[in-house]
Amino acid sequence: MKKLTDLIGVGVGPFNLSVAALLERVPHLSSQFFDNKKEFIWHEGLMLPNTYMQTSYLKDLVTAVEPASPYSFMSYLVKNKKFYRFLNTEMQTITRAEFSDYLSWTAKQIEQVKFSHAVEEIKHVKDRFVVTTSQGDFESKHLCLGTGKSAYVPEYLKTSLGDHCFHASEMGLRNIDLTGKKVVLVGGGQTGADIFLNALRGHWGQPAQLDWLSRRANFQALDEAAFANEFFVPQYVEQFYHLDQVVKKREIDAQKLTSDGITTEALRAIYQELYDKFEVQKQRKWVRLLPHRTVTSMTQRFDGFNMDVKNSLNGLEESHSGTVVILATGFETKLPRCLAPIMDQLNLCEDGLLQLDENFKVQWQGNPKNSIYAVNAGLGSHGIADPQLSLAAWRSAKIINDLAGECCFDISESSNVMEWGNEGSTTPFSVADFVSVA
Repeated sequence: MKKLTDLIGVGVGPFNLSVAALLERVPHLSSQFFDNKKEFIWHEGLMLPNTYMQTSYLKDLVTAVEPASPYSFMSYLVKNKKFYRFLNTEMQTITRAEFSDYLSWTAKQIEQVKFSHAVEEIKHVKDRFVVTTSQGDFESKHLCLGTGKSAYVPEYLKTSLGDHCFHASEMGLRNIDLTGKKVVLVGGGQTGADIFLNALRGHWGQPAQLDWLSRRANFQALDEAAFANEFFVPQYVEQFYHLDQVVKKREIDAQKLTSDGITTEALRAIYQELYDKFEVQKQRKWVRLLPHRTVTSMTQRFDGFNMDVKNSLNGLEESHSGTVVILATGFETKLPRCLAPIMDQLNLCEDGLLQLDENFKVQWQGNPKNSIYAVNAGLGSHGIADPQLSLAAWRSAKIINDLAGECCFDISESSNVMEWGNEGSTTPFSVADFVSVA
């Protein structure tokens, strides 16, 4: 058996990498973070041209709670000798490729982050966790789960998956040639927009036809207004946690476009590209934008796919076909298989996912001296900020403070801009108590 550590992180994405980076400022806590990949890779299949972050580069791994950390985005710019050139670009948001490079740069510097360590099984033995990896067994007092989300494909579409029907997360991993193909893109979020724009510009060759289907009423913009961004501050998350579950669901639905819309820049670029191609160049109209459409079934034929589609605006059934179908249908949370030995001790929600306390600690029936934390697993409990990078550093600090049993990071803030109601109360709000400002 290896040395007993205070914390083992399972999975190394941006969120657990944030925990690892901040833990370097807390030397009395030992940690190790394991990932099955050979090196840090962030959404490799979605590293497409002209794709940008939806959050400020100041919302990096550490800055919000530890601006002097050597792992801030500003440190990355300085250490890589591009600080002044970056300032001269006057960019408000950065490309996904540069943020990925920043994450990779950070991961390479943290000794506790171990790649090529696939976590195969986690057991709980008396007062510790035994984590079995492809490189051997390791022991820890506590865990932090950060295995990320999996590509979501509706059940009725899974039988069609293959070389010509695939999830958008595989775009950058495939040798794709759309030249002369009839392409159907399903999904009206940011990923769908990024793929549509690149296909429109011929990045994978010139399609014969490009149809973009979305269930949404329009190709809707991300709500980036100042007051909408108040949903992404710690005070709101702390208030949200104590809401009645019915209110939580209602608010998450109402706030959808503050986290799941398309950036204004991407929409403008798409519109301008459409105008140039079809109004200025006067090309044949080979593109269709189709909102209000829900795919209800799909069948494969020898030369492509037939789709049954419901138009929710007029209630009519439509039929669409394509030789290539790209599913920008988002991602879903799944519990990692390595938890199987302790699964019966975890307190799960009705949807089968983890229940978290205020400090992102999993509620379970095992030894209370051994804690399990989870990142990117609290949408239902902590609100729409949880899957986003906006509060990654704050959440990491909150976890570390709880783990250490002391205030390693000062995460207190000034007074709220918004008065959401019953500030300071730990009593769950009911539907009648809470009035939305949306």
